[in-house]
Amino acid sequence: MSTYTITELSREFDITPRAIRFYEDQGLLSPTREGASGRIRVYTARERTRLKLTLRGKRLGLTLSEIKSLVVMYESPKDSAAQMKHFLTVLARHRETLEMQREDIDVTLAEITAHELQCRKVLEGRSIKKAARKSGQLPAQTDPLD
Repeated sequence: MSTYTITELSREFDITPRAIRFYEDQGLLSPTREGASGRIRVYTARERTRLKLTLRGKRLGLTLSEIKSLVVMYESPKDSAAQMKHFLTVLARHRETLEMQREDIDVTLAEITAHELQCRKVLEGRSIKKAARKSGQLPAQTDPLD
């Protein structure tokens, strides 16, 4: 049976050992302990798979509790149809959240675009006025923004 150290897993998945210990604290991983006073963590292929699933869930934007329930369900001998239905429910909830965030982002981007256009028009207007004053077409004014 293959085993891994925390250093090997952190290198393989490009995460810090601290992150792996955090996932352990959250109950997502449970390595065996070896060495003097159990200080050395030993990860099995099962723990490696759990870490891989955890990181995949994080990339999808799932919460740690959602990931934990999916990882636990993944390892249980329950009916795979029920597991898939549960996973689809989690994904649907997450999709809904992302869609709402996208709507918020779209509104914010539209507001930014409107402000940018307004600022450009004001600056353009000021530049035209400044040029007209310089050429004598408009009387000189003391506008601190020109």
